[in-house]
Amino acid sequence: MRVLIETDMIEVPSGTFLMGENEEDKYANDTERPRHEVSVDRFEIGRDPVTIGQFRVFRPDHEPGLPEDWPAANVSWLDAQEYCKWLGWGYRLPTEAEWEFAARGGTQSPYPHGTVLEIEHANFYYDERGNRVGLGHRSPVGSYPPNRFGLHDMLGNVCEWVEDEWTHMYGATEEGSGSVTQLNTHRVLRGGAWDYLPRLLRVSWRDCLAQTVRRDNVGFRIARSLDS
Repeated sequence: MRVLIETDMIEVPSGTFLMGENEEDKYANDTERPRHEVSVDRFEIGRDPVTIGQFRVFRPDHEPGLPEDWPAANVSWLDAQEYCKWLGWGYRLPTEAEWEFAARGGTQSPYPHGTVLEIEHANFYYDERGNRVGLGHRSPVGSYPPNRFGLHDMLGNVCEWVEDEWTHMYGATEEGSGSVTQLNTHRVLRGGAWDYLPRLLRVSWRDCLAQTVRRDNVGFRIARSLDS
């Protein structure tokens, strides 16, 4: 099946980068190590997370009463897979390596805009001292500046599902194709969310949830392979 939904896609060039974080980042933990070199083929990825309005075309009763320009949340990994299959046209979730490469936007700093994340850069709730500085809820997609690839909300707003199964230490392949064996029911989350601290919005941060779980701070964006 192929469905026509207006989705702005950004082409990301092929490249090689250092994925993960090293001992120099005081907020990094073992799940982000070892830092390793990964190559990705060119692909395209949604400029924004999938919105409530877009997801309602698939499931009309999704999150009733909330604005259509907010990123869709309360979506499990399995829901995201079903959406991609329904959408057709080769759309899928990005691999973990593709996601981090796209989020970095050609940088190696903890955040696309540098070493510190300011409240004008992303939707998060607490500063590093625990003070409430954010909105306390999701915001319309595209409300914050894009990274160097032109992508919005890669950090904050909602955590994003990626294709890969969870491994505590890095299991990403060197060609960035992702780790999927169908044996593990926990999937990787990236990007941090509206109710997080900045340290959890670093481009190398990673977490996981069971693939059936839905939460109000977890969504996704779509990707698609391109001919090399």
